[in-house]
Amino acid sequence: MLSKSKRFAGVAGPVVTVVMDGIGARTARTGNAVADAHTPTLDRLFASHPHTLLKAHGTAVGMPSDEDMGNSEVGHNALGSGQVYAQGAALVNDAIAGGSLFAGAAWREIVGNVVGSGGTLHLLGLFSDGNVHSHIDHLRALIVAARGAGVRRVRVHALLDGRDVPATSALDYVEPFEVFLAGLRSEDFDARIASGGGRMHITMDRYEADWAMVERGWATHVHGEGRRFASAAAAIAACRAERPGVGDQDLPAFVIEEDGAALGAIHDGDSVVFFNFRGDRAIEISRAFTDEDFTKFARGRTPRVCYAGMLQYDGDLQIPRRFLVAPPAIRDTMGEHLSAAGITQFAISETQKFGHVTYFWNGNRSGRFDEGLERWLEVPSDRVPFEERPWMKAAEITDALIEELKSGRSRALRVNYANGDMVGHTGHYWAAVMAVEAVDLALSRLLPVIDALGGVALVTADHGNAEEMFETDRKSGEPARDAAGSIRPKTSHTLNAVPLVLYDNVSGGRLTLASAGHAGQEHLPGLANIAATTVELLGFEAPGMWRPSLLRIRS
Repeated sequence: MLSKSKRFAGVAGPVVTVVMDGIGARTARTGNAVADAHTPTLDRLFASHPHTLLKAHGTAVGMPSDEDMGNSEVGHNALGSGQVYAQGAALVNDAIAGGSLFAGAAWREIVGNVVGSGGTLHLLGLFSDGNVHSHIDHLRALIVAARGAGVRRVRVHALLDGRDVPATSALDYVEPFEVFLAGLRSEDFDARIASGGGRMHITMDRYEADWAMVERGWATHVHGEGRRFASAAAAIAACRAERPGVGDQDLPAFVIEEDGAALGAIHDGDSVVFFNFRGDRAIEISRAFTDEDFTKFARGRTPRVCYAGMLQYDGDLQIPRRFLVAPPAIRDTMGEHLSAAGITQFAISETQKFGHVTYFWNGNRSGRFDEGLERWLEVPSDRVPFEERPWMKAAEITDALIEELKSGRSRALRVNYANGDMVGHTGHYWAAVMAVEAVDLALSRLLPVIDALGGVALVTADHGNAEEMFETDRKSGEPARDAAGSIRPKTSHTLNAVPLVLYDNVSGGRLTLASAGHAGQEHLPGLANIAATTVELLGFEAPGMWRPSLLRIRS
């Protein structure tokens, strides 16, 4: 239970946390869509309000090392919980290294199901080392362990990335992986890539934004329906030649054919593992495999399989019931403590990030802690390429948030503007500039309303993206170029810090933030420090297990 602060009674009005998704901090201007954007509101904030930098990647958000980029899932876990938990990548690394994954009941069931029947083990997931949703090393470890356990046939269904890794890097993963598989094959063991396609075209939808993506994936992986090729490399080469300028994430589905038939259609008695560890884009395909009363699309032939996720992607809804590694058990979140203290809360975003300000913010829980105190509002996202409408739903979100603020119903509010991240992932530079400008415009409308109500805002981001839109040559530091001389777009998240601004026009200058000074990133506070800062602005002391508040109060 939160106790009242002894040093600050709290502001009279609302406290609003604004997450500018994917808008990081970077001084270099080359490839920096944030710097190139017209942002008078952000410029004013940085010029006249307390601000600092926060670490939003690596160990600061529970990733295995500081070479690992942050992402919206772990970022919102940290923002909402005030703590740093070991996240999916680290949990899976440890479970593989220590052998607990392969000693667990779920893996034994997956393997036992096909060893006894002669069925096929299908491994489906994001095919890269981006370490945001999955890691190809985990896939390799599963295949080696399956071979050692007596599985005779493995089929890999490869979702091409180009989003958390360079935009056209698929062959850099496929070609060495084919060599790896060839080295494992024998008279008693056969492992091959069976199907695939771009992650933003098939299978990996989230928040029920576009079930047609999942339906296309189902037809490809399960039924073996789609354009056929002799190999994954041939499929990628052909699709690229036909679609110049299209990144891996948007390539169409393909099926590998042998002797006139699909190499890896899924049948009764097979086992399926979705090897992504991150949950948001794993839930819908998991439901398609496991829901008995599934109605989102016509599945047609629906094989009876033994299905498991790398983790359990939704603990409340138990999706899926079988999983290889236990997810982090996140407790004592800000939402839980504010509800116990009787504080009304409001969360809003558009569909693409709605689960982040609700499910992930509340510690991977689907439900509210108190139905009477927590209100959530989802603004449906457009189903168009984000670079075609980089403003996305920023205006509609702001309309609804202003209405909520003026109603006086909510004391603690949080909002995610998805533009910087979703448009940044497309690699379209000037669209990303417009995306940042749309967020700035939203802030220009929102902040005066907070002022009028005697409130304050914490303006931050969950990770970087739009501030670094070009791949960089590590030797020269200049933008990297492809064989044709064109600059290679960077579509992944970054390792940059993110800003934190305290927007306060009500305290008379009493409130400020702990300064980051000129310290390197290893010494910066992190996203988890925002929870304690928020509750202190509300007039409470943070629980002892949280990272400390960054609020400083002048006498």
